[in-house]
Amino acid sequence: MKKILVVDDEDIMLMITRRILSAKYDVVTASTGAEAIELFEREQPDMVLSDLLMPEMDGYELHRLLQERSENSVPIMFMTADESTESESRGFEAGAADYIRKPFQPQILLRRVENILNNAEKIHGLKTAATTDPLTKMPNKSAVQNQIGELVAKTSGALLMIDLDSFKLVNDLYGHAAGDKILIHFAENVRKIIRANDVAGRIGGDEFLAFLQNVHDEKILRDKTDFLNAEILRDAKKIMGTDMQIPLGVSVGAVFVPDAGRNFAALKELADKSLYDVKQHGKHGLAVFGAHIEAEKFSATESFSQIRQILGERNVTAGAYMTDFDTFKKIYRLFVRMENFFPKGVVLMQFTLNTDEFAEEFEDVLINSLRQSDCVTRNGKNFLVLLPDTAEEESELVRDRIFSRMKKIPADEISFAREKIF
Repeated sequence: MKKILVVDDEDIMLMITRRILSAKYDVVTASTGAEAIELFEREQPDMVLSDLLMPEMDGYELHRLLQERSENSVPIMFMTADESTESESRGFEAGAADYIRKPFQPQILLRRVENILNNAEKIHGLKTAATTDPLTKMPNKSAVQNQIGELVAKTSGALLMIDLDSFKLVNDLYGHAAGDKILIHFAENVRKIIRANDVAGRIGGDEFLAFLQNVHDEKILRDKTDFLNAEILRDAKKIMGTDMQIPLGVSVGAVFVPDAGRNFAALKELADKSLYDVKQHGKHGLAVFGAHIEAEKFSATESFSQIRQILGERNVTAGAYMTDFDTFKKIYRLFVRMENFFPKGVVLMQFTLNTDEFAEEFEDVLINSLRQSDCVTRNGKNFLVLLPDTAEEESELVRDRIFSRMKKIPADEISFAREKIF
């Protein structure tokens, strides 16, 4: 039920107005401007109906003070026995939604109040639609940037750029409906890591922005990042099945405020640089601008040593290196950390079979169609392939070669997706 605050210094008018409105609305009353302000802050009414001429504080001044104290504009209708058009004109200039003269007919008052509330609801709906991301129901790019821009100018905390890893593969392999479900669930998890005084929103695609007020501890940010990484995998396997092998995860770039300044555009750029650092060194983690993250990084010598150790355990045979999924993930992370040693980049391919009937034959096709430096892993109906030092157009040739060798396997039994890691 909508709530209306009625303000009038005449008790008889308060009683009459309450009797008319209380059949359809929740009515609270005040006999002075000061009492009205106190009630307004406590009751948060949807509309104010105020006498215009009152002692101590008139309706114009009351309206001004109420608008200053409310984040959202609350409509006000003035009522008065003054017959002059000057007071009516001044009321509208002050921003009144309507103006009614005493004494008034009950049906006329009800109709005008209803019109004001309906218009206010439509305006609120339009404002909400203009500032809300329709999929996740979070603030959209312009809204969240405006809100955070105001916060970083006057408060302290941590600005976070949050990005999903390998999300494109979800849309490619499972369709946009599955991708939308992932984003909706992820938005809910982002809401779980923020408090009432924090702000978070979607700025486009699989990118989110958040500001955590009065947070200056990197461990808190790491705990929140770990939570998001655990939850996105749990949700993804619920949505797409437990055999889902897409390396989904969350990368977070952060910067502390005001340590790095208060200019929002500059802070966002620093958080973006931190996010890029995560993307270049294994993904699924956090980097804080200016923080010492050497423990997260590997030197080229260390990376080569680990790769030699892993590859040294394999039998030297023709074709790609077939490995278990845990080892595959280690190789993936090492390749990512060695970006400078792969001028053409690294490509990740995924093949998903509709049935297990052709799995063994397809495994043989994969291994024998690839180089010794390529890596393959299998989990149920899913096959993942890493192609180091491979350009995107070259990976298309690899895909065509694989499909051309599937003599007994119908092409429509296999779905394919590809992502260039860097």
